Amino acid sequence: MVRIQAKNSDTIGGLASAAGVGVETVRFYQRRGLLPEPPRPPGEIRRYGEADLKRLRFIRSAQAAGFTLAEIKELLELDAADDRARARELAQARIAALDEKIEELREARDSLAGLATACAGKRRGPCPILTAFDRR
Repeated sequence: MVRIQAKNSDTIGGLASAAGVGVETVRFYQRRGLLPEPPRPPGEIRRYGEADLKRLRFIRSAQAAGFTLAEIKELLELDAADDRARARELAQARIAALDEKIEELREARDSLAGLATACAGKRRGPCPILTAFDRR
């Protein structure tokens, strides 16, 4: 995979493009306190650097792993404080939540597989798949 790098002093559009997000996403993260807004010199535009791109990529990766924005903010603060114990705690909680979701999905898959088998074996009357989802 080719990684696009932010220039040393890139615009918000360049930063967004390098991270594969929209400008409004960058602004949203700034409003939430996840991404600092660089100073704006008089008569110029704000410039972003490699550290901003790295942080933005971290935010996106953490979201993909299922962390909430509040948890991501805490992780970023923990990184600055080098609080590995709390970061590990957050990661373990996320793992537990993912394990729970995986189990729910397995149960749903097994139920649907059973309905598909019942549907294949039933020649008359309503399909068990359709009646299972019609329960109120």
